[in-house]
Amino acid sequence: MPRTARERLIVFAKGARPGAVKTRLAPALGAASAAALHERLVEHTMATAREAAPGELELCAAPVEDAFLDDCAKRHGATLVAQNGADLGERMHSAFERALQVARCSAAVLIGSDCPALTPRLVRVAFAALEDHDAVVAPAEDGGYVLIGLSRLDASVFGGIEWSTDRVMARTRERLAMLRWRWHELPTLWDVDRPADYERLVGSGLLAGLGPVPPG
Repeated sequence: MPRTARERLIVFAKGARPGAVKTRLAPALGAASAAALHERLVEHTMATAREAAPGELELCAAPVEDAFLDDCAKRHGATLVAQNGADLGERMHSAFERALQVARCSAAVLIGSDCPALTPRLVRVAFAALEDHDAVVAPAEDGGYVLIGLSRLDASVFGGIEWSTDRVMARTRERLAMLRWRWHELPTLWDVDRPADYERLVGSGLLAGLGPVPPG
């Protein structure tokens, strides 16, 4: 069955449960405030995605039975689906498999929910790159990536990678080179995981009304 011209933008997000999200910020901000920040980041990401999405928009949730994420999907016109897999690699592979092999989309781009510096323009550039590349990636300053897009699928892109380490992007480059795929890299961006990232977010003005990290 040939692929269609459909393109899908996938947002990965967790439910904003205190103690389960932004755990590296919780000691500085408190678990409740870290969860509230996570909600704001998800909202910001969904607004970016809605503006950028050239076709289908999907919110891939963990867990899917989450009132905030359900409401977010409805307000931003996204389809809410569950993340499926034992680790991040399996969950991302499953999302791309659903888009590229089940729905037969021509391209799919997946983003997380903790990179407010990611703009609609960069997302659109990612889709444009997939017109003549097998993959597109936006590296993160911490050694991971904040966006990955594919026009074809191979499980080795996501298998056996040590997630949440500073070697994720390096390992991904190795996998893409091993597959002899053509890939395009977007500018390196920063995400919000640690107190220093939060201070940078406050200074950036990307989210209004944020206060400084409380004194320790």
